[in-house]
Amino acid sequence: MKKLKITVKELVATAKSQIEEFTASQVIQLLSDKNVVIVDIRDIRERQKLGFIPGSFHAPRGMLEFWIDPESPYFKKIFSADKKFILHCAAGWRSALSVQTLNNMGFPTAHISDGFKGWVEADGPVEFYESRQSEDKGS
Repeated sequence: MKKLKITVKELVATAKSQIEEFTASQVIQLLSDKNVVIVDIRDIRERQKLGFIPGSFHAPRGMLEFWIDPESPYFKKIFSADKKFILHCAAGWRSALSVQTLNNMGFPTAHISDGFKGWVEADGPVEFYESRQSEDKGS
């Protein structure tokens, strides 16, 4: 196998050195702040299986750049709001790379450094889709 010029570990470390980070515990304190939008960039299957942060907006990582760009045909109006956007993924790797990209585009964002895993470990609230709630109740 050909050796890479930069490993994913190096990419993430570089991104983390250039972006604003919050721990899950810090973001739990911001959950009721109406000026903060938590953006979940995980795959829909991760949200369905593991749950999601209440009130979070789902924006798959593969669509982020298109959804935040007002000139894109895929632009989502939520990203025109004058709010603080905090991204998260499962462990903070994908969100670090995504925040670096969005910041480079001129869209200031931050992320949860320890991701959804850290959120759960910090006892942050988690919601599930209705079908999962029914399954958990034995319905």
